[in-house]
Amino acid sequence: MAKNRQEVLIERPEGGRRRRMTVLATKTDYDALADQLAAIGRPIVVGFEATGNYHRTLAHRLLTAGFELRLISSVALARTREALHNSWDKNDPKDAQVILHMLRIGATQRYVDPLAVGINDLQELSKTHEVVSKMKTQTWHRILTHYLPLYFPEIAHFAGNSRSDWFLALLERFPTPAIITSLDREAFSTEVWPLIGRKVSKARLINDIYETARASAALPVPEDSAAITMFRMVIAQGRSLIQQRDEIERLAHLRLADHVDYQLLRKIPGIGPINALTILAEAGDLRRFSHHRQFLKFCGLDLATCQSGTFRGRTKLSKYGNARLRRTFWMAAQIAARQRDNSFRDKLGRYTAGHADDADRRRKAMTALTAKMARVAHAVVKTGTEYRPFVERSDARWKDPPL
Repeated sequence: MAKNRQEVLIERPEGGRRRRMTVLATKTDYDALADQLAAIGRPIVVGFEATGNYHRTLAHRLLTAGFELRLISSVALARTREALHNSWDKNDPKDAQVILHMLRIGATQRYVDPLAVGINDLQELSKTHEVVSKMKTQTWHRILTHYLPLYFPEIAHFAGNSRSDWFLALLERFPTPAIITSLDREAFSTEVWPLIGRKVSKARLINDIYETARASAALPVPEDSAAITMFRMVIAQGRSLIQQRDEIERLAHLRLADHVDYQLLRKIPGIGPINALTILAEAGDLRRFSHHRQFLKFCGLDLATCQSGTFRGRTKLSKYGNARLRRTFWMAAQIAARQRDNSFRDKLGRYTAGHADDADRRRKAMTALTAKMARVAHAVVKTGTEYRPFVERSDARWKDPPL
């Protein structure tokens, strides 16, 4: 698969000469390929290696035509190509031969089309939320590390939570202490009162901000300068990103409010609306994994050992699976470990008992909690039961598996 063209190699089961085609990324060529495959009159199995998102349109066209699609792992393809050709040289026609060989021996994976299974919208919501969140964080850090040290260094003490909008609204109206001190205390309090919103000891906070502005060591830059104009432009960008993020979260909750799997995932400690959205967007229907170890492998949370001849390396996480899922479960485990009365915090205590100051042991414990989080998420969705903090088991010898 490529952006503008695809190399196609067709082989019949009875053998004979293979047919090679070059298909351009156009509707006409896609329809022609589907018609030629359908004209064979036999069940068709199509294998391909994913390339970014360029494979999605052709894969969906072939799927709607009724063909069976199989995904080829890029890592497996590279290793098979090296073994077959004894070379690292690669090109698309050579890869097509290797893919055909892997189809023949069954070294393929199941392909799940997001549009066909109904998770395309969830993926767009999840990925756009991630992009907007990263942009907001970059903007927030730019304000904290560049603009505030120059034009209002003391106001950083009032920053608080980066998810709140009141601080940026205050900065957008009063980007420098000189603008604040140009007003008397009562006039400043009257103007800033609706910007801050609901706060405990709001009058005391406003008075503290005013006194901070009076004692500020900021650069004496006038309000109509280009520097302050750029400062306000960056602040407006940050506020816009906060609004976009909140709107995405609202749309995601409206779409998933009646989703049974979403409600079950939300019951697990550490899994909030966005984490649940990411799990459903990246994994789809968790019931398609017949065993939790398959789901762990899909997430890259399975154990792997590098071996070559008599050499045997250390057993560690493979990290060959979905990185976004792995990160989501890691973040959820971090949150659950800080909450009270749940099995995740209890397991962390058992792992680190007697080694409270051992950072390496705690890191390994958090990795185990991440795998446990993935197992629990798979279990509650597959069985359709809500999460229970402490489940009594009849077998007293049972214990958690190693990962």
